[in-house]
Amino acid sequence: MTEAEINSINKELESLYEDYMKARKRMVELNAKLGDTIVSQDYEFTSLDGGKVKLSEMFGSKKNLFVIHNMGKSCSYCTMWADGINGIYKYLEGRGKSAVVLIAGDDLETHRQFKNSRGWTMTSYSAKENDFTKEMGFQGGENFYPGVSVFEKTDDGKIRRINKEWFGPTDPYCPVWHFLELLPHEDITMNS
Repeated sequence: MTEAEINSINKELESLYEDYMKARKRMVELNAKLGDTIVSQDYEFTSLDGGKVKLSEMFGSKKNLFVIHNMGKSCSYCTMWADGINGIYKYLEGRGKSAVVLIAGDDLETHRQFKNSRGWTMTSYSAKENDFTKEMGFQGGENFYPGVSVFEKTDDGKIRRINKEWFGPTDPYCPVWHFLELLPHEDITMNS
């Protein structure tokens, strides 16, 4: 490859990265418009130790709350996302403005056992006991869908979702996809 060809490829890559960053910013803005909603009630969840916790209490002293919508033990993708988020949630909380919880589609005991087997330390709850996940659009019938909702407490005490996004292959929330893309002929859907 000539130096001119290398320079041309680098220039095209730079342009593509700029286009991608603009498109990603626009995607976040559009998801915020779709996700903007006041939560209808202060849902109550059972913590893994059996105590009751309201959605409003999950914020602790923080202004914002990231809720990771996780399908549960049967989804290898969701396990991979949760493994990664478990490694970064302290950074999100460390900014001082956000709490992070995982809401799983499994019953409480299944989720407790699976969480322990994975070594997850982030706070988590089962989503089986109420309609929170359905109201947020991450459940249809008995099927749960992966993603994230971001909430804030409003000045009048309401809980408002300010953003949301689905998780899926090649999304920016799991770097594994991007490493696999670098391999020739790799099936990034990880069906094997």
